[in-house]
Amino acid sequence: MKQRLTPTIILLAAACNLAAQTIISGAVTDGKEPLAGANIFIMGTIEGCLTDSLGAFSFTTSKSGGATLKATYIGYDDYTLTADVEQMHHLTLRMSERATAIDEVVVTASTFSFGKSENFKTMDALDVVMAGNSCGDIVAALQTLPGTQKVGEDGKLYVRGGESTECQTFVNGMHVLVPYTTQTENSPSRGRFSPFLFKGINFSLGGYSGEYGQALSAVLPMETTDMATSDKCGVSASLVDWNVGGTKAYSHSSLSFNAAMTSMALYDRLFSQRLDFTRPYRKLSGEAQYKREFSTKGVVKSYVGYDLTSVGLHTDGRDLSLKEHNIYANITHKMAVGRGYSLFTGVANSSVFSDIDGAQVPGDHYHNFRNEVHLKAELRKVCSEVLKVSAGMEDYVRHSTLTYEDTGYHLGYNILAAHADAQWRVFPRLFLNMSARAEMMRTDWLLMPRMTLTYIPSSHLQFSLVAGRYSQTASDDCLAKSRDALGQSTADHGILSMQYTTKGTLLRIEPYWKRYHRLPLMENGIYQPHGDGTSRGVDVFFENHSLVRNLTTTLSYSYNDSERLHLDYTVRRMPDYASRHNLTLTAKYGIGKTIIGLSGSFASGRHFPTGTTPHYNSLDVNVTYLLHPKVIVYTSLNNILGRTNIFRFDGNGCPVTASRDRFFYIGIFVSLKNNKAYDISNF
Repeated sequence: MKQRLTPTIILLAAACNLAAQTIISGAVTDGKEPLAGANIFIMGTIEGCLTDSLGAFSFTTSKSGGATLKATYIGYDDYTLTADVEQMHHLTLRMSERATAIDEVVVTASTFSFGKSENFKTMDALDVVMAGNSCGDIVAALQTLPGTQKVGEDGKLYVRGGESTECQTFVNGMHVLVPYTTQTENSPSRGRFSPFLFKGINFSLGGYSGEYGQALSAVLPMETTDMATSDKCGVSASLVDWNVGGTKAYSHSSLSFNAAMTSMALYDRLFSQRLDFTRPYRKLSGEAQYKREFSTKGVVKSYVGYDLTSVGLHTDGRDLSLKEHNIYANITHKMAVGRGYSLFTGVANSSVFSDIDGAQVPGDHYHNFRNEVHLKAELRKVCSEVLKVSAGMEDYVRHSTLTYEDTGYHLGYNILAAHADAQWRVFPRLFLNMSARAEMMRTDWLLMPRMTLTYIPSSHLQFSLVAGRYSQTASDDCLAKSRDALGQSTADHGILSMQYTTKGTLLRIEPYWKRYHRLPLMENGIYQPHGDGTSRGVDVFFENHSLVRNLTTTLSYSYNDSERLHLDYTVRRMPDYASRHNLTLTAKYGIGKTIIGLSGSFASGRHFPTGTTPHYNSLDVNVTYLLHPKVIVYTSLNNILGRTNIFRFDGNGCPVTASRDRFFYIGIFVSLKNNKAYDISNF
């Protein structure tokens, strides 16, 4: 009897279990397309499934009566439905894309971010050091980007038809008065800062917010690395420079240093060049940083840097001798002050002493001292997921003294500024940034509104419209010869930006327009604010990581049409530093422990009253080899074809060329106390 009852009981139990199972089914969509891979489940249970390629789902549940069905999908708001399980069949679940919180928005218009993980990573510190045409210089590496002009005789940044002085550098939000080292005329300067010093570099070619002032064309804000958690030490050596640096980490702070010696003496002996140097170019520099984190979420960063540069040259029948001391220091403090507010305060000091013997005639002496104190305070608050605001004040206190034989000048003035900035998510995909900056120099006030409207239709695409007014004080030499007639020059920016990104590709296209007002213009022996100018063009940047494995290629193209009436110009014309077409192509390929880089640069001719230069062309190559996990060997050769590029024509119509057609570099970078090669200056 038992043998007959057992199968019957099993069948009855199975039938009861099947009767208790309910099928839940439907489809998930965003209103336009089905969402494949969405997670659907009954809350409080492990019953659920993923949607198929058509967005459909179907699973059974043992629950009865009321229950809550939940759907989750990356990038979308969670969807919940509470109802009787018997009614949960043939459902259509429509999910809404999650709106980006205002603090998560990254607007890329006219800005290239390096060393940042949240944006497309185009360059890090090692890329700067080992780019084929940079030789470790941040400024030279940035000149591979669209919007920059190739001005080989001084090596500085010229952006979208603007002079080099129109691009200003900031370290941790604080202004740097002179970011370049001194050099003789027609010899390229270098940037003063090591790329390993910074965790992030944001190069903005225009349209920046109200936080930044005193820059007509571009800003280069750089953020130093955070507090170190381990000790570091490293050395490097090459034909032209030698470095040693390190970091000592403590529980809540770190202290770092870097010392460098640059000398062209050995290189000048090994390789011939055109100029007659009486004393080779030398630079002795040192940097130190102290960083401390407090339990109250406050962070203090301090930085001090010094360099002494000297060089001598026999030219035009005189012995030209240059010497410059450049000292820069800043200290900043960030802290939370409660109720969602954060406070930033900072102070920076720049002092530059320049001495030139044989400046114009044998035996003369030129001395120039420049000093700037920059004070800044800013209050920031993320009000909600749709609104972020900030407001701040700053003061630039400047002094300049020049003596040359029996002439010279002494200047002292300050620029007081205030700004307010609001970022607002108007709609889930539409973002508006409104800012205003006010500046006062002497008794002249300027009000400069700025606006950026950004539409982000998908994670791959971004459109931006940028407009605003920007200002900058004229150079000290112009101010001294103006009889207080000069105020601040202004420039109006208009930029339309389109950026498309995928996992391995970045494409950006940016038409732009600039209008200059109140530029210094020489009239009857003094400078008057009667100059003006325009600059318009389009920049194209393309980067790809997916054509061939381990191959990275970039294309940078700029078209610029600009004209000016300023300084000693007698007619409105294209500035002599501007070239209409600029093109750079780069490729970097990794083979095992070796990386091979190739870079080609082209620029159309520049126009001078005495003639138009031929086009500029240079092909550069570099090889990087990981000799050991802690040792990198790097070598590069610039202008491998040996083309003699003419940078400009002097007043007599004579061509001005580089001191040598090719430049060869080889260096060894060693990390002594870390597992990462060349950690020498990675503070």
